Amino acid sequence: MKPFLRQQLAKYTDRLGELEFLLSREDIMQDMAQFLALSREHTEVAAVASRWQRYKQREVDLAGAHDMLREADGDTEMQTLAQEEIDSANAEMAELEAELQRMLLPKDPDDARNAFVEIRAGTGGDESALFAGDLLRMYTRYCDSLGWKVEVISESASELGGYKEVVIRIEAYNAYGTLKFESGGHRVQRVPATETQGRIHTSACTVAVLAEPDEAEAIKINPADLRIDTYRASGAGGQHINKTDSAVRITHLPTGIVAECQDGRSQHSNKAQALRVLTARIQEKDRSERAAKDAAERKSLVGTGDRSDRIRTYNFPQGRLTDHRINLTLYKLLGIMEGDLGDVVAALQAYEAAQQLAALEVGA
Repeated sequence: MKPFLRQQLAKYTDRLGELEFLLSREDIMQDMAQFLALSREHTEVAAVASRWQRYKQREVDLAGAHDMLREADGDTEMQTLAQEEIDSANAEMAELEAELQRMLLPKDPDDARNAFVEIRAGTGGDESALFAGDLLRMYTRYCDSLGWKVEVISESASELGGYKEVVIRIEAYNAYGTLKFESGGHRVQRVPATETQGRIHTSACTVAVLAEPDEAEAIKINPADLRIDTYRASGAGGQHINKTDSAVRITHLPTGIVAECQDGRSQHSNKAQALRVLTARIQEKDRSERAAKDAAERKSLVGTGDRSDRIRTYNFPQGRLTDHRINLTLYKLLGIMEGDLGDVVAALQAYEAAQQLAALEVGA
């Protein structure tokens, strides 16, 4: 294990002792908010410290096994036992080191939140709108496979199928952390159903993944900065949705950012949902601006964060998906389009973890 990791892990052992002392004090126990905050930190620190303790114990075991192997001197049975202990210790230490590295990585507090996913058709006309529908299906099926709840917030359907724009909300722990790297430009290469000469067309969609803000965050928006319009929802929904002005569009005047919701039956619920989307978009704008400033100092996984960046190509004739940010190529496109996104997500998360670990080592 690298020295900088040992230094970081030693701090957790020290901090665990401090937390145990603090949690034993009566004045801390009387302040419930502080007690809960320290208890949560204790749980996280103890998890790291216990694994670090186990790693050090296995180091001792490994050294002992090497000593035993040297002293075996022709004793085949003892040599076998020593070698088995060496193999076992090395395997467990490798697992523990990988786990400890993951636990040391800085955590984005937004990762655990629900997410909004916005899909917009780009270049390519009707084919782009159809691809937007395919992406919606891909994400929905992926979420279904994980048992996550998905609801459509707003949609603008295309005449030939698919969507000009669609926004969904995903309710699940770590939804944003799992899907945040989907933000960017998605390019598709395939023969459209309307193509009579078998020519391959290229079109594109943009995807934006936003963390759903805390309910308290909405209070920070000044109501005077909002323009709220109501209108009749379009599309499916029965008589009720077409006869009442239940759909809501909210405009944040200082930034021009707009959010709308027409999925709910009541104007009140649509307004609340649109406000959550609006707040998420404003936060994402701030996040993108900060990321642009940080980009000069540290290379970002998702490039500049600009949604127009081409992050991925879906090549149907070759059955190939390529993620250009990490040079990942998979030849199982049809399965991925049916929601089998696990390998893609895992590769992106592993790349981010490697980048964070490298940054952590530089700063140690």
